[in-house]
Amino acid sequence: MRRIAGIVLAVLLIGGVVAAVVAGRDNGDQGTATKTVRAVIGSEKATFFADQQVVDALAAEGYTVRTETSGSWAMEGLDLEGFDFAFPSSQAPADELAAKLGVQKPLPRPFYSPLVVVAHHNAAAVLDRNGLADVESAQGKGVLRMEAFLDAARDDRTWQELKGAEQHGELTGTLYTATTDPVTSNSGALYLAAASYVDNGLKVVAGDADIRRAAPLLRKLVQVQGAQQPSSDAAFTDFISGAGKPLVLVYESQVAALLAEGGAGVTDDLTVLYPDTTVNSDHTVVPLTEEGRAVGQLLSTDPELRKLAVKHGFRPERGTAEFTAATQDHTDHLNQQLDGISQAPVPTYEVLREMTRRARGQGDSTS
Repeated sequence: MRRIAGIVLAVLLIGGVVAAVVAGRDNGDQGTATKTVRAVIGSEKATFFADQQVVDALAAEGYTVRTETSGSWAMEGLDLEGFDFAFPSSQAPADELAAKLGVQKPLPRPFYSPLVVVAHHNAAAVLDRNGLADVESAQGKGVLRMEAFLDAARDDRTWQELKGAEQHGELTGTLYTATTDPVTSNSGALYLAAASYVDNGLKVVAGDADIRRAAPLLRKLVQVQGAQQPSSDAAFTDFISGAGKPLVLVYESQVAALLAEGGAGVTDDLTVLYPDTTVNSDHTVVPLTEEGRAVGQLLSTDPELRKLAVKHGFRPERGTAEFTAATQDHTDHLNQQLDGISQAPVPTYEVLREMTRRARGQGDSTS
């Protein structure tokens, strides 16, 4: 009888454990299990998804996100079988990818970031002295005068031709802003969108005639650079390390994240120039599965994930107050309200793709 009672008790205990596990799953207990979601993302978001606080916040909602990086404009050429979402850095490649794959809209747009140009104090001061920028007295931030700067690029002006540059041996050669490859990378393509808008009399480039007229300037902006970085993350890292060019196009989010991290001396020789006509980079999720769409919605609406996006320098959609509050200690470098900055409309996907090809010297040889 004792042996029989022991067996019965063991069966009941095992049954209780099994029931508890099943109940835990049914009740959505995320303490021990999450759904793994795969994503291909722009490189500038890699540190966001690698942040342990972001990992924990997503796990609390039942998800583990595994990421791979790619240039935003290169995503359309990838085999996305097995991925749950793509996360390019602007709306144009996201819309094209969604159309190609038959993804239902609307597409989640959790956050955005304007393009800025980072410069060392010496370079910014020379631009200011020559009417190409307006830099605040503290030299932490300023405005890049796009029309004047593009005129200088069109005329092949060199640093040596600018007043005051002779005092700084590092300022030599043709004047240009270093960008990523516009054919594969979002920030490089959006720079051409802003430049073409200014060059076209503040009208968006909309057809073959506009493209042909803009092509010579766009080629100069790109081809003067030689080899370009494949990602804004690499370009910004080079600049901060002192190995980069005098003027480098990056996302404001990269600067804001660096400021939030702190660190002695990191920003002592940093001037953030906001182009007076720029483009916002709308980071847009392209859901490929229901799980991918769910994560995209979480990134847009979850208070903790929105807070963490700001920590990484991004501006949440409809979140001006959140960004302003979080960056209050860094107004020497950040233009929180984007005062004095105009937004250029982005051409259609087809037009912008053709512009990037012409800038690379591809396509119509008569342009």
